[in-house]
Amino acid sequence: MAVTTCLTWMQEKILQNHFGGKFNLLYKASVHKFSLEHLLQVCSNQGPTVTVIYSKDHVTGAFMQEGYQEGKTSFITLFALQETKILECKMKLCVPSMLFVTWTGWHRQKKYEFGIDLTGRKLHISANTSKELGLLQCESISFEECEVFQCEDILNKRKMEEVTELRESLWSSMRTYKPYGDLVHQIRILLLGPIGAGKSSFVNSVKSVFQGRVVHQALVGSDTTGISQKYRTYSIKDEKDGNSLPFILCDSLGLGEGEEGLCMDDVPQILKGHVSDRYQFNPMKPITPGHDNYVDSPLLKDRIHCAAFVFNVNCIEYLSDEMVAKIRRVRRKLIECGLVHLVLLTHVDSMDLITKDDLIDIYRCPPVKSQLEAVHKALGFPLSDILLVSNYTSEWELDPLKDNLILFALRHMLWAADDFLEDLPLEETREMLLAV
Repeated sequence: MAVTTCLTWMQEKILQNHFGGKFNLLYKASVHKFSLEHLLQVCSNQGPTVTVIYSKDHVTGAFMQEGYQEGKTSFITLFALQETKILECKMKLCVPSMLFVTWTGWHRQKKYEFGIDLTGRKLHISANTSKELGLLQCESISFEECEVFQCEDILNKRKMEEVTELRESLWSSMRTYKPYGDLVHQIRILLLGPIGAGKSSFVNSVKSVFQGRVVHQALVGSDTTGISQKYRTYSIKDEKDGNSLPFILCDSLGLGEGEEGLCMDDVPQILKGHVSDRYQFNPMKPITPGHDNYVDSPLLKDRIHCAAFVFNVNCIEYLSDEMVAKIRRVRRKLIECGLVHLVLLTHVDSMDLITKDDLIDIYRCPPVKSQLEAVHKALGFPLSDILLVSNYTSEWELDPLKDNLILFALRHMLWAADDFLEDLPLEETREMLLAV
């Protein structure tokens, strides 16, 4: 049976962010026995450690940068976790002899400020230390559990090699991808969503991944106003051979409040391929036949093959009823055209308590899972159609962790486009192939 911690995800994350590193549970007293001997057998020479003591009303403990080394005198950080806040004090102790004491030893050596009696299951704290840690002025506190964690660097060399290997695999699958049935040479992916959600930033991020440097081709505005006023189609080139990859990203004017933003009547025209690159949007008037950017007889290659709604993950709860209604209207138009559509949640790395380490397995993080559920509940998208990305917005260098999220999302979009192409009526695909 796997040994699990008593810490909640939130508590563990707060401690991890405070002391650094990822926690690896080494010792649990209720499993390995309430014995200093057993603790040292599994925890000695394991590098930085965090010892956590669970009493009825408190979570306290000690962080040791040097870890458990017999006879080693070093600075120890004592702490008390008070909801989302950590109170701490530092002192110099000889580990483990001065950190772990007996009731008799505690009373005999009054110089002790803090001591753990594993056998007696008592935590002894001096009045001064109790005050610094915000605890009740109680000399001895009974505890129910003791755990020791190794603080390991999650982004160590081995882990980063695995991340890089995954990026190479995803890169390769993008380069060798061919649209279903060779019905088109390039998949067209339409980006939709509220103004300032990160659509243009996603375009830049995809181009950055394949160019091997941070790119800023698509103009990016503020979080509230956006800047995309034209319909833009971006072909993505591979840095290795300069050839265009088998997909095109189509950036549209964002959805706005009231009469602002993308005109609803422009949506079906874009989906059916009637709108060409650099069309200047007019929120009050849709494109009509005769316009310089109007394509009279679009082919299958001109149509949209997949759509993605882009939302700032931190703004889902602030979407107005009017915005939600607009999104649902657009979804109905997509469904009428038979288009598979997904969701991209941007700024995932800026969520509370989420750190770079979490990007490795971001879909398992409780606050992220809560946001996925919020999108599903508010907008009706299936959980399997909601993808997470972290755009390049202020970075100077590429990050393989971000690259993997971007490539993973892109791969799902191409699969969705394949589903659309495969589902086209046979007579329609025959006509399209003859036209080509």
